[in-house]
Amino acid sequence: MGDDLIEIRWHGRGGQGAVLASRIVAKAAFLEGKWSQAFPFFGAERRGAPVMAFTRVSNSPIRLRSQIYEPDILVLLDPMFLNLEIAWRGVKPDTIVVMNVPEDPAEIFLPKRVRRLATVDATAISMELGLKVAGLPVPNSAMVGALVKATGIVGLESAENAVKAMMKRLTDVNLEALKRAHAETKVLDNPKFVPEVIGEG
Repeated sequence: MGDDLIEIRWHGRGGQGAVLASRIVAKAAFLEGKWSQAFPFFGAERRGAPVMAFTRVSNSPIRLRSQIYEPDILVLLDPMFLNLEIAWRGVKPDTIVVMNVPEDPAEIFLPKRVRRLATVDATAISMELGLKVAGLPVPNSAMVGALVKATGIVGLESAENAVKAMMKRLTDVNLEALKRAHAETKVLDNPKFVPEVIGEG
């Protein structure tokens, strides 16, 4: 990644940990001496409802406080967002997309042209490691690992240290999820896309 401001938008469902994931990446950037910010946007505040969170990382002070409308990096914590129009608003040809899906990136057709697609089965990793609430997977740590693999926005060790600093429970298992996802994430430049109308959600 370059020296300029990098903006990350996270889309998840309530209970998947998108807000905490956004904060972990901001903390990891801070540990590397960068400037960072993270904040959420909630709609209906219930488990399973769509949630957005935002992270900004820069080598200089960040004065923006708005939501992120044209993300440099788009992180989708749930497969349903592949087909939801709201997740793809403002996505640019140079955006990097990181998705929680079981498929290889070569098998995915995106609704917009992007620079890079990274996929990982964060749901399976989370379930196998017991990272779930009320029987539902919590893939946030795994998606941080995938983000690090796909973008290099922070180092893996910095992400691990951020997890240690911010997660007081299940720290070891969340570290395992992060490292497993980092190892298992598959990355494809110039992925396939089929521009078409997608759902409003």
